[in-house]
Amino acid sequence: MADFDFTPLLPPGSPPPAAKWTGSPRYNFTGGNNDPAQVPVEALRVAADAVLRREGASLAYYGVAHGPQGYRPLREFLAAKLKRDAGIGCTADDILLVSGSLQAFDLINGALLAPGDTVIVERDTYQGMLNRYARSGVNAVGVPVDRDGLQIDSLADTLAALRAKNIRPKYIYTIPTVQNPTGTIMPMDRRTKLLELARSYGVPVFEDDCYSDLIWSGERPPALYAMDTTGGVIHIGSFSKSIAPALRVGFIVAPWPILSRMIALKVDAGSGALEQMVLAEYCAPHFAAHVPALRRGLRKKLETLMAALDEQFGTAAEFDDPPGGIFLWVKLPDQVDTMRLYQSALAAGVAINPGPEWSTDATHARSRMRLCFASPTEDEIREGIAILADICRKDFGVPERSANIELRAERR
Repeated sequence: MADFDFTPLLPPGSPPPAAKWTGSPRYNFTGGNNDPAQVPVEALRVAADAVLRREGASLAYYGVAHGPQGYRPLREFLAAKLKRDAGIGCTADDILLVSGSLQAFDLINGALLAPGDTVIVERDTYQGMLNRYARSGVNAVGVPVDRDGLQIDSLADTLAALRAKNIRPKYIYTIPTVQNPTGTIMPMDRRTKLLELARSYGVPVFEDDCYSDLIWSGERPPALYAMDTTGGVIHIGSFSKSIAPALRVGFIVAPWPILSRMIALKVDAGSGALEQMVLAEYCAPHFAAHVPALRRGLRKKLETLMAALDEQFGTAAEFDDPPGGIFLWVKLPDQVDTMRLYQSALAAGVAINPGPEWSTDATHARSRMRLCFASPTEDEIREGIAILADICRKDFGVPERSANIELRAERR
């Protein structure tokens, strides 16, 4: 039977078709995956059994009788956690549960953005957001980041330049706590100045806080939402990095005037209620003990990755030791084009995130790559980096490992 041609019916600006999935690469350093060995499977199974026995019949109703904002016991857990960890004073009624942080992005963007609008973002930032801006015709203006996150002087210059053109950005999107992909944590003075600038220019702040549970020390600055006094910050978080990505549970914290707009846009009849119920049952007794153990395991994998890069690349691979997270932002020699490296590496069974896909400035990020170290085993990390280094030597002329280790030791 001949295939019907849907192409003429597709609306302008449709994304290219997805490739058929052919399985995961042998050495996967991509995505926001976590450590399979540290998913608390048994405790989640016990929690699922308990909530299904107690409340399973409520699955007959959309929203499980707790309203469109999601399962109330989980929202109450989050309100207490956010107060304790991030300094956020909110109630369960200020929280909207969503299907992972990606739905949070779509709801916030749906409430605030239209084609032709402008937003300010960190120059190196989350690929998923950059893709959304490109597909919706939104102009993303990148501001450089350094080892302390978003550069405030550059932000001030950007805001002033946009105002001179009569452009009011719809928001400033920032990942201040374990930035993706750079892993930085914005210090208090920059947080204060960021909020001052946002208030002065009348621009809200979109705070992505999805990685803050994974700080090695367990200590974090207060969230921007907690520091704000104007009601101009929208805060999102997720259980993907602390429990399991496949559960697809995230949340939005926002003042009611804008949160109510997002609820009106959430026309999916409710995010997965069973996942919310299981998380609430699990997190109340177990979350506080689970996360430190998760951090220790992730830190060990990061150390394995950094040692493998040292062994295979020497000082040809530049990076900072991040204070937390699941990824490492690596600068290779200038002759390396990581978009080309991505293709060659994938053919050899190694998947990486090429830097240009994670930046508003493809030239700046041309020789950079993001490596997620959470899901590979330590042996896979070592083997995968060895293959990657061999490709860099053959395809791009990257020299053999330098004997000068002092520079790397000093940088750390």
